[in-house]
Amino acid sequence: MYDVIVVGTRVAGAPLAMLLARRGYRVLAVDRATFPSDTPSTHYIHQAGLSLLNSWGLLDRVVATGCPPVRNLNFTYTDIVINGMADPSADGIDAVYCPRRTVLDKILVEAAGESGAEVIEGFGVTELVFDGDRVAGIRGRVGEGAEQEFRARLVIGADGSNSTVAKQVGAQEYDGSAAACFIYYSYYEGVDWGMQHRTGFGEQQFAAWPTNDDQYLVAVMRKRDRFREFRADPDGSVQEIIDQIDPAIGARFRDTAERVEQFRPMLYPDNYRRRSFGPGWALVGDAGYHKDPFTGWGITDAFKYGQLLADLAHEGLSGARPMDEALAEYERERDAQSASTYELTRSISELTLTPYYDSVFRATSMSPDYSKKFFGLIAGLYPPDKFFGEQQLADLYEEVGFPEADRHVTNTEALA
Repeated sequence: MYDVIVVGTRVAGAPLAMLLARRGYRVLAVDRATFPSDTPSTHYIHQAGLSLLNSWGLLDRVVATGCPPVRNLNFTYTDIVINGMADPSADGIDAVYCPRRTVLDKILVEAAGESGAEVIEGFGVTELVFDGDRVAGIRGRVGEGAEQEFRARLVIGADGSNSTVAKQVGAQEYDGSAAACFIYYSYYEGVDWGMQHRTGFGEQQFAAWPTNDDQYLVAVMRKRDRFREFRADPDGSVQEIIDQIDPAIGARFRDTAERVEQFRPMLYPDNYRRRSFGPGWALVGDAGYHKDPFTGWGITDAFKYGQLLADLAHEGLSGARPMDEALAEYERERDAQSASTYELTRSISELTLTPYYDSVFRATSMSPDYSKKFFGLIAGLYPPDKFFGEQQLADLYEEVGFPEADRHVTNTEALA
């Protein structure tokens, strides 16, 4: 009998299993995959996520893999250009890192095992075990082996957007919206552009950042209705998008870049939140909350809300408060803390800016001080309520002499 079973051991599940095991709980963590193994990902870890890795004693391991630090970020949205970097975090982190998932996930799984969690790789969960209406465990098997059953006081689904746990408990979705785009990405040698996040006219985007093995991840994004057109010639389409957004980078890409792995096409699932707790169960990571990858917050949010769930599940497991009460607070806090990121991501991932965001970002690009705050916002270090505060925006518009008719201080589109 375990205290906790965690289904899924990537960026949400492995840290959660590690944190609970470090508190002395008997934890079983299972995953259908074996490690190292790949999974579709933006790779990007914001400073807030790196601070969590640092607090867990794992950041040095990621840095030691040779993944290069990024200390200057380049964002464009049509003709709006914002360059810079956030101030260092409270613990001195002054860079972002974009490790391969084959590297990062292996580190996290190993850390979970080192903490005392029992980890079973290659284990596919076939069904949950119920005791009345309460989840009491899991059944599954490794490969073609015999079915095994494990029981626990709490079963946590960290098994992604197609979560078996979520399906078995009938977790209802809410606050959803349709995904806007598709993404193609691969890995390239001969690229040295620094970190780029460029959204051009014509509802298209390219992004690039350095990762392990002296390679760059290069990704492009277009609206979903252009997917078939794109996949007919992905290499040519990638080149076309980069050429149209930045001809100078396009020329360098044509002359020096060499794709070294196959393309990863992604038609992302819709944006959603799911009911993330119930009798004997909880959800974390994409199993409970998914948004477009445009802002690169998936890994950092998995860390952040994995830590939150670990803290509150501990209160329930220790008897400090009723488990259902603790898990209800987890869901409330996750939704409240992620609200601004969720709304911003859903809006700008449409690849067009509303008048509100156009005016805010355009004015931001004209102010070095507010540009630094923008990168602090992106990094998870500067409060969204201050960045988008009505008085703060009014002061920004005044500072840069923004046209009176274009000054938007209230996001009426989000309130509609």
